[in-house]
Amino acid sequence: MKPYQTLLPSGAHWSLVMRSGSALTLTDVEGGANVGLLFYNPENLLERYNAPDTLKCQHTFRLTAGHCLYSDMGRIFCGIEHDSFGWHESVCGTLNAAQTAARFGASTYQQARNLRHQNGYDSFLVELAKYGLGQRDMASCLNLFAQVRADDSGTLQLERQGAAGASVRLRFAMDTLVLLHTCPHPLSASQDYPRQPVQIELDAQHAPLPAMCLERDENQRGLRNNALYQLQGEM
Repeated sequence: MKPYQTLLPSGAHWSLVMRSGSALTLTDVEGGANVGLLFYNPENLLERYNAPDTLKCQHTFRLTAGHCLYSDMGRIFCGIEHDSFGWHESVCGTLNAAQTAARFGASTYQQARNLRHQNGYDSFLVELAKYGLGQRDMASCLNLFAQVRADDSGTLQLERQGAAGASVRLRFAMDTLVLLHTCPHPLSASQDYPRQPVQIELDAQHAPLPAMCLERDENQRGLRNNALYQLQGEM
């Protein structure tokens, strides 16, 4: 089966279920794109992406190839199989409507149609509602193509936002509901609402997590948690 491809414009949102073993590739086509991501267990929507555990158990602040993305049940949703950008963050969250209006100006669908200034928080809420979820089910998200550092005072700074042609491939270790948006990063320094699209490629050809994602003992334990969960589902 050939991979499925589509181009998602800026200020858009989408959701889909990725099956265990399949791969999702996201590409910053023009440079400067942001992709906000959340993950949920489609069989138990109470289980969701846990940013603190993802960073803590792998002793890292940045996420790149070889890292895994964890649920709050200690299981691995997916591993970063390929990354040509080299730095993705999971501490800044996403902009809401008031913050977006303050930064880029107010813009409604009635005024601007698909060029409105959509925000990441409401984008996630729209996708969550499709699965019976709401505000209380929101979690801290992952932002792709965002290099963020903390200065000596602890202030977070966005040092680099995307690069033309940069891509990230996620290999899934369990069935996963993926929510994503292409709205601006909270620390974006752009004066105008960013308009960079993102290419999405879905590959249903199954493969296990790559060896580089399992070099840490913590990730091997996480994958064993996956195996136990999947075994219980087969009994």
